[in-house]
Amino acid sequence: MIRQKEEFTFKHNLKHGRHGWLRLTPAYSVRVVHNILEQHSEISYVLDPFSGTGTTGLVCGERGIRCDLLDINPFLVWLAKVKTANYQPEELHQAQTILMSAIAEALSGRAAGDLWLPAISNITRWWPENKCAFLAKLHYALNQQIPQESPAKNLLLAAFCRLVIESSNAAFNHQSMSFKEEQSTLFKDEEHNLLAQRFSQLTNEIILAAATPIRGQVQVIQADSRNIPQPADGRLYDSVITSPPYPNRMSYIRELRPYMYWLGYLTDAREAADLDWQAIGGTWGVATSRLLKWESNGIRIQYSEFDSIIEKIRTRSSLLANYVHKYFSDISLHFAGLYNVLAPEARIFYVVGNSKFYETLVPVEAIYASLLQQNGFVNVAIETLRKRNSKKELLEFVVSARKPTA
Repeated sequence: MIRQKEEFTFKHNLKHGRHGWLRLTPAYSVRVVHNILEQHSEISYVLDPFSGTGTTGLVCGERGIRCDLLDINPFLVWLAKVKTANYQPEELHQAQTILMSAIAEALSGRAAGDLWLPAISNITRWWPENKCAFLAKLHYALNQQIPQESPAKNLLLAAFCRLVIESSNAAFNHQSMSFKEEQSTLFKDEEHNLLAQRFSQLTNEIILAAATPIRGQVQVIQADSRNIPQPADGRLYDSVITSPPYPNRMSYIRELRPYMYWLGYLTDAREAADLDWQAIGGTWGVATSRLLKWESNGIRIQYSEFDSIIEKIRTRSSLLANYVHKYFSDISLHFAGLYNVLAPEARIFYVVGNSKFYETLVPVEAIYASLLQQNGFVNVAIETLRKRNSKKELLEFVVSARKPTA
Protein backbone atom coordinates (compact mmCIF):
# COMPACT_ATOMS: atom_id res chain seq x y z
CA MET A 1 0.00 0.00 0.00
CA ILE A 2 1.28 3.50 -0.91
CA ARG A 3 1.29 5.75 2.16
CA GLN A 4 0.62 9.49 2.38
CA LYS A 5 4.11 10.13 3.83
CA GLU A 6 3.57 13.48 5.51
CA GLU A 7 7.35 14.01 5.54
CA PHE A 8 7.11 14.57 1.77
CA THR A 9 4.56 17.40 2.09
CA PHE A 10 4.70 21.08 3.05
CA LYS A 11 3.82 20.08 6.65
CA HIS A 12 7.34 18.73 7.06
CA ASN A 13 8.69 22.21 6.28
CA LEU A 14 6.94 23.91 9.18
CA LYS A 15 9.56 22.66 11.65
CA HIS A 16 12.59 23.62 9.55
CA GLY A 17 13.59 27.23 10.16
CA ARG A 18 13.13 29.50 7.17
CA HIS A 19 11.14 26.85 5.33
CA GLY A 20 8.27 27.35 7.77
CA TRP A 21 8.06 31.12 7.51
CA LEU A 22 4.94 31.13 5.36
CA ARG A 23 2.78 28.09 4.73
CA LEU A 24 1.47 27.60 1.22
CA THR A 25 -0.32 24.33 0.54
CA PRO A 26 1.28 23.77 -2.91
CA ALA A 27 4.78 23.87 -1.38
CA TYR A 28 6.59 20.56 -1.45
CA SER A 29 8.86 19.06 1.16
CA VAL A 30 12.49 19.95 1.81
CA ARG A 31 12.95 16.21 2.30
CA VAL A 32 12.38 15.59 -1.41
CA VAL A 33 15.06 18.09 -2.41
CA HIS A 34 17.54 16.80 0.17
CA ASN A 35 17.04 13.22 -1.02
CA ILE A 36 17.74 14.15 -4.64
CA LEU A 37 20.86 16.13 -3.75
CA GLU A 38 22.18 13.35 -1.52
CA GLN A 39 21.73 10.81 -4.31
CA HIS A 40 23.48 13.04 -6.86
CA SER A 41 26.52 14.61 -5.23
CA GLU A 42 27.75 15.85 -8.62
CA ILE A 43 25.01 18.50 -8.79
CA SER A 44 26.49 22.01 -8.50
CA TYR A 45 24.16 24.43 -10.35
CA VAL A 46 20.40 23.98 -9.98
CA LEU A 47 17.47 25.60 -11.76
CA ASP A 48 13.96 25.68 -10.31
CA PRO A 49 11.71 27.16 -13.03
CA PHE A 50 8.55 26.97 -10.85
CA SER A 51 10.12 28.16 -7.62
CA GLY A 52 6.99 29.12 -5.66
CA THR A 53 8.01 29.66 -2.04
CA GLY A 54 11.68 28.97 -2.81
CA THR A 55 11.99 25.49 -1.25
CA THR A 56 14.54 24.21 -3.77
CA GLY A 57 16.64 27.38 -3.61
CA LEU A 58 16.69 27.47 0.16
CA VAL A 59 17.75 23.82 0.45
CA CYS A 60 20.49 24.39 -2.14
CA GLY A 61 21.63 27.56 -0.39
CA GLU A 62 21.79 25.81 2.96
CA ARG A 63 23.92 23.07 1.38
CA GLY A 64 26.24 25.54 -0.37
CA ILE A 65 24.94 24.80 -3.87
CA ARG A 66 24.37 27.50 -6.46
CA CYS A 67 20.73 27.82 -7.55
CA ASP A 68 18.59 30.06 -9.76
CA LEU A 69 14.88 30.38 -9.04
CA LEU A 70 12.26 31.53 -11.55
CA ASP A 71 8.65 32.45 -10.94
CA ILE A 72 6.13 34.54 -12.83
CA ASN A 73 4.47 35.84 -9.65
CA PRO A 74 6.15 38.97 -8.21
CA PHE A 75 5.05 38.19 -4.65
CA LEU A 76 6.63 34.73 -4.79
CA VAL A 77 9.81 36.28 -6.18
CA TRP A 78 9.87 38.65 -3.20
CA LEU A 79 9.18 35.82 -0.73
CA ALA A 80 11.92 33.59 -2.15
CA LYS A 81 14.39 36.47 -2.00
CA VAL A 82 13.52 37.14 1.65
CA LYS A 83 13.84 33.45 2.57
CA THR A 84 17.19 32.92 0.82
CA ALA A 85 18.94 36.17 1.78
CA ASN A 86 21.79 36.56 4.24
CA TYR A 87 21.13 39.02 7.07
CA GLN A 88 23.65 41.08 9.00
CA PRO A 89 23.42 41.29 12.84
CA GLU A 90 22.55 44.98 12.66
CA GLU A 91 19.64 44.22 10.30
CA LEU A 92 18.25 41.63 12.70
CA HIS A 93 18.62 44.10 15.57
CA GLN A 94 16.79 46.75 13.54
CA ALA A 95 13.93 44.32 12.90
CA GLN A 96 13.66 43.63 16.63
CA THR A 97 13.62 47.35 17.46
CA ILE A 98 10.98 48.14 14.85
CA LEU A 99 8.87 45.22 16.04
CA MET A 100 8.46 46.77 19.48
CA SER A 101 7.72 50.24 18.09
CA ALA A 102 5.22 48.95 15.53
CA ILE A 103 3.30 46.92 18.12
CA ALA A 104 3.12 49.92 20.45
CA GLU A 105 1.74 52.03 17.60
CA ALA A 106 -0.78 49.36 16.56
CA LEU A 107 -2.07 49.06 20.12
CA SER A 108 -2.42 52.81 20.53
CA GLY A 109 -5.74 54.60 20.48
CA ARG A 110 -5.40 55.61 16.82
CA ALA A 111 -8.72 55.23 14.99
CA ALA A 112 -8.53 52.61 12.28
CA GLY A 113 -11.40 54.03 10.21
CA ASP A 114 -9.18 56.32 8.13
CA LEU A 115 -6.38 53.78 7.55
CA TRP A 116 -5.75 51.99 4.26
CA LEU A 117 -7.28 48.60 3.63
CA PRO A 118 -6.64 46.42 0.56
CA ALA A 119 -9.38 46.33 -2.07
CA ILE A 120 -10.32 42.72 -1.39
CA SER A 121 -13.95 42.08 -2.24
CA ASN A 122 -16.04 41.65 0.90
CA ILE A 123 -12.97 41.98 3.11
CA THR A 124 -14.85 41.39 6.37
CA ARG A 125 -15.58 37.86 5.13
CA TRP A 126 -11.81 37.30 5.32
CA TRP A 127 -11.23 39.16 8.60
CA PRO A 128 -14.00 40.37 10.88
CA GLU A 129 -14.04 44.09 11.48
CA ASN A 130 -12.10 43.98 14.74
CA LYS A 131 -9.23 41.90 13.32
CA CYS A 132 -9.25 43.95 10.14
CA ALA A 133 -8.82 47.12 12.19
CA PHE A 134 -5.74 45.74 13.97
CA LEU A 135 -4.16 44.51 10.73
CA ALA A 136 -4.70 47.96 9.19
CA LYS A 137 -3.08 49.66 12.19
CA LEU A 138 -0.15 47.23 12.22
CA HIS A 139 0.35 47.63 8.46
CA TYR A 140 0.37 51.40 8.86
CA ALA A 141 2.80 51.23 11.78
CA LEU A 142 5.27 49.04 9.86
CA ASN A 143 5.27 51.38 6.88
CA GLN A 144 5.67 54.40 9.14
CA GLN A 145 8.66 52.86 10.89
CA ILE A 146 10.42 51.85 7.63
CA PRO A 147 8.88 53.54 4.56
CA GLN A 148 11.36 51.98 2.10
CA GLU A 149 12.13 48.32 1.41
CA SER A 150 14.97 46.97 3.55
CA PRO A 151 16.10 43.59 4.91
CA ALA A 152 14.64 44.37 8.33
CA LYS A 153 11.30 45.42 6.87
CA ASN A 154 11.17 42.30 4.70
CA LEU A 155 11.47 40.09 7.77
CA LEU A 156 8.65 41.97 9.50
CA LEU A 157 6.45 41.75 6.41
CA ALA A 158 7.03 37.99 6.25
CA ALA A 159 5.72 37.77 9.82
CA PHE A 160 2.84 40.09 8.90
CA CYS A 161 1.87 37.70 6.09
CA ARG A 162 1.79 34.82 8.57
CA LEU A 163 -0.45 36.83 10.86
CA VAL A 164 -2.71 37.80 7.95
CA ILE A 165 -3.42 34.19 7.01
CA GLU A 166 -3.56 32.81 10.56
CA SER A 167 -6.15 35.39 11.58
CA SER A 168 -8.32 35.01 8.47
CA ASN A 169 -11.51 32.99 8.07
CA ALA A 170 -10.36 31.51 4.75
CA ALA A 171 -9.85 27.77 4.34
CA PHE A 172 -7.60 26.57 1.50
CA ASN A 173 -7.71 22.84 2.13
CA HIS A 174 -9.71 22.00 -1.00
CA GLN A 175 -10.18 23.31 -4.54
CA SER A 176 -13.20 25.49 -3.76
CA MET A 177 -12.04 28.03 -1.20
CA SER A 178 -14.41 28.45 1.73
CA PHE A 179 -14.74 30.70 4.76
CA LYS A 180 -15.15 29.61 8.34
CA GLU A 181 -17.79 31.13 10.56
CA GLU A 182 -16.36 33.73 12.94
CA GLN A 183 -16.29 32.29 16.46
CA SER A 184 -14.56 35.08 18.35
CA THR A 185 -16.29 36.45 21.46
CA LEU A 186 -13.27 38.46 22.65
CA PHE A 187 -13.42 42.14 23.48
CA LYS A 188 -11.62 44.46 21.07
CA ASP A 189 -8.62 45.24 23.31
CA GLU A 190 -8.20 41.60 24.33
CA GLU A 191 -8.23 40.41 20.72
CA HIS A 192 -5.81 43.13 19.62
CA ASN A 193 -3.43 42.17 22.41
CA LEU A 194 -3.54 38.52 21.37
CA LEU A 195 -2.83 39.45 17.74
CA ALA A 196 0.06 41.66 18.84
CA GLN A 197 1.51 38.84 20.94
CA ARG A 198 1.25 36.44 18.02
CA PHE A 199 2.91 38.92 15.66
CA SER A 200 5.75 39.35 18.14
CA GLN A 201 6.16 35.57 18.42
CA LEU A 202 6.16 35.09 14.64
CA THR A 203 8.66 37.89 14.10
CA ASN A 204 11.04 36.56 16.73
CA GLU A 205 10.89 33.08 15.17
CA ILE A 206 11.73 34.57 11.78
CA ILE A 207 14.57 36.70 13.15
CA LEU A 208 16.07 33.67 14.89
CA ALA A 209 16.01 31.60 11.68
CA ALA A 210 17.34 34.51 9.62
CA ALA A 211 20.53 34.56 11.71
CA THR A 212 21.62 31.25 10.14
CA PRO A 213 23.82 31.98 7.09
CA ILE A 214 23.02 30.76 3.57
CA ARG A 215 26.23 29.36 2.08
CA GLY A 216 25.22 28.89 -1.55
CA GLN A 217 24.55 31.60 -4.14
CA VAL A 218 20.78 31.86 -4.75
CA GLN A 219 19.37 34.16 -7.42
CA VAL A 220 15.63 34.78 -7.76
CA ILE A 221 14.28 36.03 -11.10
CA GLN A 222 10.78 36.99 -12.21
CA ALA A 223 10.31 35.08 -15.47
CA ASP A 224 7.88 32.95 -17.48
CA SER A 225 8.92 29.30 -17.42
CA ARG A 226 7.85 28.97 -21.07
CA ASN A 227 10.62 31.43 -21.97
CA ILE A 228 13.54 30.66 -19.66
CA PRO A 229 16.33 33.27 -19.75
CA GLN A 230 19.90 32.17 -20.33
CA PRO A 231 22.05 32.19 -17.16
CA ALA A 232 23.71 35.59 -16.83
CA ASP A 233 27.30 34.33 -16.84
CA GLY A 234 26.75 31.83 -19.66
CA ARG A 235 27.18 28.74 -17.51
CA LEU A 236 24.53 26.11 -18.18
CA TYR A 237 22.57 24.34 -15.44
CA ASP A 238 23.56 20.79 -14.54
CA SER A 239 20.22 19.98 -12.90
CA VAL A 240 16.59 20.97 -12.46
CA ILE A 241 14.66 20.27 -9.26
CA THR A 242 11.13 21.61 -9.28
CA SER A 243 7.43 21.04 -8.65
CA PRO A 244 5.19 22.80 -11.19
CA PRO A 245 1.53 23.58 -10.48
CA TYR A 246 -0.58 20.44 -10.73
CA PRO A 247 -3.44 20.42 -13.27
CA ASN A 248 -6.05 20.09 -10.55
CA ARG A 249 -4.85 23.21 -8.72
CA MET A 250 -7.04 25.22 -11.14
CA SER A 251 -5.73 28.56 -9.88
CA TYR A 252 -2.25 29.59 -8.87
CA ILE A 253 -3.35 32.99 -7.61
CA ARG A 254 -6.15 31.88 -5.29
CA GLU A 255 -4.15 31.17 -2.16
CA LEU A 256 -1.78 34.11 -2.69
CA ARG A 257 -4.37 36.88 -2.92
CA PRO A 258 -4.47 37.97 0.74
CA TYR A 259 -0.70 38.45 0.86
CA MET A 260 -0.53 40.12 -2.52
CA TYR A 261 -3.25 42.64 -1.71
CA TRP A 262 -1.84 43.56 1.69
CA LEU A 263 1.71 43.97 0.31
CA GLY A 264 0.59 45.95 -2.73
CA TYR A 265 1.26 43.39 -5.46
CA LEU A 266 -2.44 43.48 -6.41
CA THR A 267 -4.87 46.38 -6.42
CA ASP A 268 -7.97 44.82 -8.00
CA ALA A 269 -9.51 41.54 -9.12
CA ARG A 270 -8.68 42.14 -12.79
CA GLU A 271 -4.95 42.22 -11.99
CA ALA A 272 -5.31 38.91 -10.16
CA ALA A 273 -7.12 37.32 -13.10
CA ASP A 274 -4.56 38.62 -15.62
CA LEU A 275 -1.68 37.19 -13.59
CA ASP A 276 -3.47 33.86 -13.20
CA TRP A 277 -3.94 33.68 -16.97
CA GLN A 278 -0.22 34.29 -17.52
CA ALA A 279 0.72 31.47 -15.15
CA ILE A 280 0.57 27.82 -16.19
CA GLY A 281 -2.58 26.28 -14.75
CA GLY A 282 -4.61 29.41 -14.02
CA THR A 283 -8.39 29.85 -14.36
CA TRP A 284 -9.24 32.72 -12.03
CA GLY A 285 -11.76 35.38 -13.10
CA VAL A 286 -11.31 36.53 -16.70
CA ALA A 287 -9.00 33.56 -17.30
CA THR A 288 -12.15 31.40 -17.38
CA SER A 289 -13.72 33.25 -20.30
CA ARG A 290 -10.38 33.26 -22.13
CA LEU A 291 -10.12 29.49 -21.71
CA LEU A 292 -13.50 29.00 -23.35
CA LYS A 293 -12.12 30.71 -26.47
CA TRP A 294 -8.70 29.02 -26.34
CA GLU A 295 -7.60 26.95 -29.32
CA SER A 296 -4.59 24.69 -29.63
CA ASN A 297 -1.51 26.54 -30.84
CA GLY A 298 -0.40 23.63 -32.97
CA ILE A 299 1.69 21.90 -30.31
CA ARG A 300 1.18 18.19 -30.62
CA ILE A 301 1.09 16.14 -27.41
CA GLN A 302 2.38 12.76 -28.55
CA TYR A 303 1.18 10.74 -25.55
CA SER A 304 -0.90 8.02 -27.21
CA GLU A 305 -4.06 8.47 -25.14
CA PHE A 306 -3.95 12.25 -24.81
CA ASP A 307 -6.61 13.10 -27.41
CA SER A 308 -9.05 10.55 -26.01
CA ILE A 309 -8.51 11.91 -22.47
CA ILE A 310 -9.31 15.44 -23.64
CA GLU A 311 -12.43 14.29 -25.47
CA LYS A 312 -13.67 12.36 -22.42
CA ILE A 313 -13.33 15.49 -20.31
CA ARG A 314 -15.01 17.55 -23.05
CA THR A 315 -18.17 15.43 -22.81
CA ARG A 316 -18.58 16.88 -19.32
CA SER A 317 -16.97 20.33 -19.70
CA SER A 318 -15.43 22.13 -22.68
CA LEU A 319 -13.86 24.57 -20.23
CA LEU A 320 -11.97 21.87 -18.33
CA ALA A 321 -11.00 20.11 -21.55
CA ASN A 322 -9.41 23.34 -22.81
CA TYR A 323 -7.81 23.88 -19.43
CA VAL A 324 -6.10 20.46 -19.40
CA HIS A 325 -5.09 20.75 -23.06
CA LYS A 326 -3.60 24.22 -22.56
CA TYR A 327 -1.80 23.09 -19.41
CA PHE A 328 0.15 20.39 -21.23
CA SER A 329 0.76 22.60 -24.26
CA ASP A 330 2.37 25.11 -21.90
CA ILE A 331 4.46 22.38 -20.25
CA SER A 332 5.64 21.27 -23.69
CA LEU A 333 6.75 24.84 -24.44
CA HIS A 334 8.54 24.85 -21.12
CA PHE A 335 10.45 21.65 -21.87
CA ALA A 336 11.45 22.92 -25.31
CA GLY A 337 12.97 26.07 -23.78
CA LEU A 338 14.48 24.18 -20.86
CA TYR A 339 16.58 21.99 -23.14
CA ASN A 340 18.54 25.05 -24.31
CA VAL A 341 19.72 26.16 -20.86
CA LEU A 342 20.93 22.74 -19.67
CA ALA A 343 24.45 21.38 -19.90
CA PRO A 344 24.98 17.97 -21.56
CA GLU A 345 24.25 15.16 -19.08
CA ALA A 346 22.13 17.53 -16.93
CA ARG A 347 19.62 15.69 -14.73
CA ILE A 348 16.09 16.92 -14.16
CA PHE A 349 13.54 16.03 -11.47
CA TYR A 350 9.86 17.05 -11.55
CA VAL A 351 7.58 16.42 -8.57
CA VAL A 352 4.08 16.11 -10.07
CA GLY A 353 0.69 14.73 -9.12
CA ASN A 354 -1.90 13.05 -11.31
CA SER A 355 -5.40 14.51 -11.53
CA LYS A 356 -8.99 13.44 -11.99
CA PHE A 357 -11.69 15.40 -13.80
CA TYR A 358 -15.11 13.83 -13.31
CA GLU A 359 -14.55 10.12 -14.10
CA THR A 360 -11.42 10.71 -16.19
CA LEU A 361 -8.04 10.12 -14.59
CA VAL A 362 -5.27 12.24 -16.14
CA PRO A 363 -1.92 10.40 -15.81
CA VAL A 364 0.15 13.57 -15.45
CA GLU A 365 3.34 11.68 -14.69
CA ALA A 366 3.07 9.59 -17.88
CA ILE A 367 2.27 12.63 -20.03
CA TYR A 368 5.27 14.49 -18.54
CA ALA A 369 7.46 11.48 -19.36
CA SER A 370 6.15 11.46 -22.92
CA LEU A 371 6.73 15.22 -23.33
CA LEU A 372 10.29 14.89 -22.04
CA GLN A 373 11.03 12.22 -24.63
CA GLN A 374 9.28 14.32 -27.27
CA ASN A 375 11.62 17.22 -26.46
CA GLY A 376 14.84 15.20 -26.67
CA PHE A 377 15.44 14.02 -23.10
CA VAL A 378 16.60 10.46 -22.36
CA ASN A 379 16.60 8.00 -19.43
CA VAL A 380 13.10 9.10 -18.50
CA ALA A 381 11.83 7.42 -15.33
CA ILE A 382 8.80 7.65 -13.03
CA GLU A 383 9.03 7.00 -9.28
CA THR A 384 5.92 6.93 -7.10
CA LEU A 385 6.51 9.22 -4.14
CA ARG A 386 3.37 9.09 -2.02
CA LYS A 387 -0.40 8.99 -1.85
CA ARG A 388 -2.01 12.40 -1.69
CA ASN A 389 -4.66 13.37 0.84
CA SER A 390 -7.62 13.49 -1.53
CA LYS A 391 -9.08 10.78 -3.79
CA LYS A 392 -7.56 7.32 -3.50
CA GLU A 393 -6.39 7.35 -7.13
CA LEU A 394 -4.35 10.53 -6.68
CA LEU A 395 -0.63 10.04 -6.16
CA GLU A 396 2.54 12.10 -6.29
CA PHE A 397 5.51 11.14 -8.43
CA VAL A 398 9.06 12.17 -9.26
CA VAL A 399 9.56 12.20 -13.02
CA SER A 400 13.27 12.28 -13.86
CA ALA A 401 15.29 12.44 -17.08
CA ARG A 402 18.65 13.44 -18.49
CA LYS A 403 19.80 15.66 -21.32
CA PRO A 404 21.92 13.54 -23.66
CA THR A 405 25.61 14.08 -24.24
CA ALA A 406 26.25 16.73 -26.92
